[in-house]
Amino acid sequence: MTSVDDIRARVTEILPGIRRDLEDLVRIESVSADPARASEVQRSAEAVAELFRAEKFESVEIVSADGGAPAVIAHKPGPEGAPTVLLYAHHDVQPENDHAEWDSPPFEPTERDGRLYARGAADDKAGIAAHLGALRVHGDDLPVGVTMFIEGEEEVGSETLTALLTEHRDKLSADVIVIADSGNWDIGVPALTTSLRGLVRVDVEVRTLTHAVHSGMWGGLVPDSLITLSRLIASLHDDRGNVAVQGLHSGPAADVEYPEERLRAESGAVPGIEWIGEGTTVERLWTKPSLSITGLDAPKVDGASNTLVAAARAKISMRIAPGDTTENALACLTAHLESHVPWGAELEVTVVDTGEATQIDATGPAYDAARGAFTEAWDGTEPVDMGVGGSIPFIAEFLETFPRASVLVTGVEDPDTRAHGANEGLHLAEFERVVLAEALLLHNLGNL
Repeated sequence: MTSVDDIRARVTEILPGIRRDLEDLVRIESVSADPARASEVQRSAEAVAELFRAEKFESVEIVSADGGAPAVIAHKPGPEGAPTVLLYAHHDVQPENDHAEWDSPPFEPTERDGRLYARGAADDKAGIAAHLGALRVHGDDLPVGVTMFIEGEEEVGSETLTALLTEHRDKLSADVIVIADSGNWDIGVPALTTSLRGLVRVDVEVRTLTHAVHSGMWGGLVPDSLITLSRLIASLHDDRGNVAVQGLHSGPAADVEYPEERLRAESGAVPGIEWIGEGTTVERLWTKPSLSITGLDAPKVDGASNTLVAAARAKISMRIAPGDTTENALACLTAHLESHVPWGAELEVTVVDTGEATQIDATGPAYDAARGAFTEAWDGTEPVDMGVGGSIPFIAEFLETFPRASVLVTGVEDPDTRAHGANEGLHLAEFERVVLAEALLLHNLGNL
């Protein structure tokens, strides 16, 4: 394929088959967080491997490490001297949770108003399908060598990814790595993800009593563990809503406008809510730390007795800015909690998990090739260099393991994808552009 018009025509030709393959993958309930569906995760890996065998890959294998979920590694050579491109996605999906919240069965792909709804329809089986589509466009005339790496435990933290990268480093070594697990700025506006916040999660327990006591007999003298915990939680932000933990890193963000109307619609904020923190919208979302309480252990309101409970727990989820480290952030958070716990209460901080932030230097020939491909696929609209407030810690592992590779973070999601939630959906017109963009990217990389 040497003509952009030929590539466009070929995308149109192969797209129905790619969609059928995507729908078949979506019907497999590969929920990695559910031990009862481990066989489905295995079946998903086997289905992915079979797709690559059908594309005449030279080698296809299902691998695992340290008892982790199955991943698929496949390789198809390109012309002599051409660069090698590693294409990453993951075949495991989030739990679907309450089926009643879905407008159609979560594992039965259903099209409505130009979207394909199902768990994994976007995150991230569409990433697999996009890679597969780009390969089918080129067929046996691949302009580059391609290695596929389809992971099976991204949704549970990629716990064995380091072991996989170490064990199969030679097979996975590449000049360019394309990670299809992010999204675009908007419908009709492509993006390259160049920064992601890191993550520190801790469980915090405060104890004020050795056992529960009567609230009337002891209230007013003995500090209530729930009020004590509430005061500690309140200390984590100042009056403007900025994170009050000292020593955390913040940085500037790309000059991108996030309109107020769109922000409110996409966030689901109630009409009268005020935004917290200071700085531009995208700085607060992408390049400044944030802190949330994602879990709380407390007696239920219904049926609560007049009792002072002895201890209370909360799960704190802190996103850290690119440029910070989990080691520093954890030390700063722990020091803050220890210095702000009131009334001499006992404090216990337990680390749940951590993930490093990522900052990508998006310059060089591979990024030029990507920007050109995206601009062509989106009919002249140049890609935005986008930050992401969430965390994909494994990207940092790729950067560390393959320091000479250019890492491109792309994806199929858009602001209304609702990944991880009910009614996850793939915008089909945008998906076609993603397939075209990746096919053009391989073409461009082959001409470097």
